Amino acid sequence: MLGKGMKGFILPLILIAVLLSGCGPKSSGTIVEDKVNVVTTFYPIYEFAKEIGGEDVNAINLLPVGVEPHDWTPRSQDIVNTSKAQLFLYNGAGLEGWVPNFLKGLESDSKVQAVEVSKGIDYIMTNEEDDHDHGGESGEEASGDSLHTDPHTWVSPKSALIMAENIKNSLVQADPAHKDGYEERFGKLAERLKALDAKFESELAKVPNKEIVVSHQAFAYLCRDYGLTQHAIMGLSPDAEPRGQDLVKLAELVKQDGIRYIFFEELVSDKLAKTLASEAGVSTLVLNPVEGLTEQQEKNNDNYFTLMEKNLQNLILALK
Repeated sequence: MLGKGMKGFILPLILIAVLLSGCGPKSSGTIVEDKVNVVTTFYPIYEFAKEIGGEDVNAINLLPVGVEPHDWTPRSQDIVNTSKAQLFLYNGAGLEGWVPNFLKGLESDSKVQAVEVSKGIDYIMTNEEDDHDHGGESGEEASGDSLHTDPHTWVSPKSALIMAENIKNSLVQADPAHKDGYEERFGKLAERLKALDAKFESELAKVPNKEIVVSHQAFAYLCRDYGLTQHAIMGLSPDAEPRGQDLVKLAELVKQDGIRYIFFEELVSDKLAKTLASEAGVSTLVLNPVEGLTEQQEKNNDNYFTLMEKNLQNLILALK
């Protein structure tokens, strides 16, 4: 048995060990001295930064594989890495409510440039409750009718192109010596995004039905840009619990409009989508908001383009 004095000593040690270990999986990567170190907050920004940056950039993604960005907050090691980096790229538009405090917590001699990569996108405003910012900077409860910015910009290839250009510009500014490489690689990425955009446009113009039912309200930019309408089981945050009457209303809408599939996403529980589907007598399909990769998708070498192609195929199937 431990004496009283020892017990009092061991508990703080355990607490320190827990704090140092951070919570859950670690972010990818460490600072590399002779490269432009770019810290990104979640998967699509990381993918584009790596693609545009090529050999000149060391990209560190804060969000671990298999973790949904709405549920995540940074660890102490993330603050250390970001303090030493040249660029910190975040989505903005309210996705990462922890960013203001995180930036205040950086080391005082840090020269990192923080860049909001969704700047310049025509934001969609919504009166849905938005829990992305975990209470954000103000502690008050959002009233149901106050407007929020929908942060899911990257889910439309049109917006993703603006984000990729912002990432390229920030790299050129941080490292003008390698401007030509950044411009050239951005050019190739931009071509692929434009081709993806054209494919979404032509394929979705042909489908007879235009309404989708999704588990989490992440597809407003996609719907706006390609002429669809989304009905969401939950609001902007995938954690928000819907009310029973909302589910009943949605089930009626599904039956009434002949909707054949309810969409769910892999990084969030599919329980509600399955409940609604069985209530309405329809099937479920994946529609991926491309917020992060699952471990399986990482093993399969999936990326923004392969996941968006799958989204398009599933939309075509559901809207026939």
